[in-house]
Amino acid sequence: MSYRKACPIVLAAVFSTATIFLNTVRAQVAHPEQVQIAPPLVRAVDPPQADATPEALEKQGDSLRVEKLYLDALDYYRAALAKKPNNAALLNKIGITNLMLMRYKQAKKSFEQSIHANTDYADAYNNLGVVLYENRKYGAAIKQYQKAIEKDANSASFFSNLGAAYFSKRDFDPAVEAYTHALQLDPDVFNRSSRSGVQAQLPSPEDRARYDYTVAKLFAKMGLSDQSFEYLRKAMEAGYKDLKNAYKDAEFSELRKDPRFAELMASKTPVISD
Repeated sequence: MSYRKACPIVLAAVFSTATIFLNTVRAQVAHPEQVQIAPPLVRAVDPPQADATPEALEKQGDSLRVEKLYLDALDYYRAALAKKPNNAALLNKIGITNLMLMRYKQAKKSFEQSIHANTDYADAYNNLGVVLYENRKYGAAIKQYQKAIEKDANSASFFSNLGAAYFSKRDFDPAVEAYTHALQLDPDVFNRSSRSGVQAQLPSPEDRARYDYTVAKLFAKMGLSDQSFEYLRKAMEAGYKDLKNAYKDAEFSELRKDPRFAELMASKTPVISD
């Protein structure tokens, strides 16, 4: 059958289908950066067994949390808590899991319950501080970090978090003091925090650059040249305006003897903007 003799109804259907297809293609091309909502989180494992011990339930909850199956982990932690009511460690883990889900109100409540169950539980004070920090309540977060340090002065993370809160408040001197103490306890504390912890909430690119430069000085003072160069490069990339101070700051006296210092300062690393 030729095109001219084709049934008008058939031709209309063909043209209609082609038009829909072309419009669909155009719509897709016109929105190359469209946002697609992810499906809701679902529970992916079997529910907790009624006859399981609280220890077994807690252990399974830990494994699920590591796998980032947070809703399942909550099921197991709550099942364990039902068998061990008012357990500070379990309440703290429930709070952490809610924090990972960005359920800040629920996380805050769990950490407060954990503290109420055990007023000497340092981790719960620290984690409550994290919730407050995430909500930009830096003064309140500092108080909780200080309480955590009163209970346990050997945790580098507590001091690192305290430094971040001070830095976000632009209280730079106590921030440097807290960071120095954190690095003395654990020179790798910043690497661990950057991979899995809460990042410092710095209010401007200038503060971000100052933070990187400050950390570079701390590492240099401790003789950790590789880490110092890493953060000095970050400060340069962030456009730190007083980078020339690296030529005279006492903390960099040994770093300046390293050939990498001259190479870095001469590299004119381009500023990375947000």
